[in-house]
Amino acid sequence: MIDEAQQAQDIKFMERAYQLAHQAQAINEIPVGAVLVAQGRIIAEGFNQSITLNDPSAHAEMITIREAGQVLANYRLLDCTLYVTLEPCPMCAGLLVHSRIKRLVYAAKDTKTGSAGSLLNLVNHQGLNHQVDVTQGIMADECSALLSAFFKRRRAEKKAEKKLK
Repeated sequence: MIDEAQQAQDIKFMERAYQLAHQAQAINEIPVGAVLVAQGRIIAEGFNQSITLNDPSAHAEMITIREAGQVLANYRLLDCTLYVTLEPCPMCAGLLVHSRIKRLVYAAKDTKTGSAGSLLNLVNHQGLNHQVDVTQGIMADECSALLSAFFKRRRAEKKAEKKLK
């Protein structure tokens, strides 16, 4: 069970991840943002850039964790918490395990690729050498609405393009 102080901190950091998701949307990327926190402060942040960078691994989590490794000068991110607006995919969930992230806080569930409990649960697979503490649902409504609006707009744009052809 999360106490009130922890919940307030979770909301604070998820709000920053939500701002970063808007930055992704502004460049026509899927609106997902992430921040990594160590000792109560943000040490790294990122947002989806797969399309912009032509890099299928350029997810918000991947960018954030790469930056955090450089900041901490360590590939192990012990005692760190990752806040992300969408449940991590299998690639990113594997990265959380390998980087030894202590805690994951995510907003919206992803029933198609979510790997922190929705479709798969890689972050807590007992066969792996590390498990991640997971808190879900912080700002879920806001983050889900942002994603839904983005995909609704993209579908409408694709439909309009087909009509022009």
